[in-house]
Amino acid sequence: MSAGLKDQYETIPVHVDVNIVYNDKLDIEAFRAWRPDYKDAEFVLENGEYICGWAIEKMSKSMYNVVNPDKICDTYGADTLRLYEMFLGPIEQAKPWDTKGIDGVNRFLKKFWRLFWDREEWLVTDDEPTKEELKALHKLIGKAQEDIEHFSYNTTISAFMIALNELGSCSKRAILEPLTIVLSPFAPHIAEELWHQLGHEDSVVYASFPEYREDLAADNLVKYPVSFNGKTRFFLEAPATDAPAAVEAAVRAHEKTPQYVGDMSIAKVIVVPGRIVNVVLKK
Repeated sequence: MSAGLKDQYETIPVHVDVNIVYNDKLDIEAFRAWRPDYKDAEFVLENGEYICGWAIEKMSKSMYNVVNPDKICDTYGADTLRLYEMFLGPIEQAKPWDTKGIDGVNRFLKKFWRLFWDREEWLVTDDEPTKEELKALHKLIGKAQEDIEHFSYNTTISAFMIALNELGSCSKRAILEPLTIVLSPFAPHIAEELWHQLGHEDSVVYASFPEYREDLAADNLVKYPVSFNGKTRFFLEAPATDAPAAVEAAVRAHEKTPQYVGDMSIAKVIVVPGRIVNVVLKK
């Protein structure tokens, strides 16, 4: 029976070939073909589906959990497989294989492609990027440089996903060209295709890695959590260049401060630059 119903019956676990399980859902007909002795078995379903449980185990034929990469490539493409393997976690650690994550990585690559194309319409422009777009780009470049040196590929891919969310629908060449170069070690096929569509004759592998500019990546504003006796009550945005005294003055003048001070008084205001503000109250 399906995993959510197993406590209602006496059960014996059966290992299932991971290649016939999709997002934890068993392909029953494929299972019957794989295990003919279960051809006439009755499957107890949840909402019309058979949900499989799972456990973290090393890949082995005896556990039927060896994933055929050819099937992944046929369904999603080689770039998705490469990206997903790196996205699972630190490269030196054992990680559970979860096919649900493959869809997310594949959607990320499709989203990247849609910055260049809307069906058959080429979207790339030569418009100048905004400060916020340059900030998102250079935060990614800096993160990628650091992570690649430490083989932390999973955090680079996470940073790439964050950057794409921050960039929204930006289709400016000044942003997309360096993004394509940064992506190329992780998804070389899509990067190579887009690099040539951007008008380059040489391979993207010969392109220099984009130069990181800390001044462009720097945050102009800091969002301070403001705590009163250790409990966060509200957030205050202040220029990153503000001195602690200026941040303290802004907190004291904030419209919500009297509400949390109440009948107490402010003993002192502790400002950790760029991090947090704690207002110490006393009777």
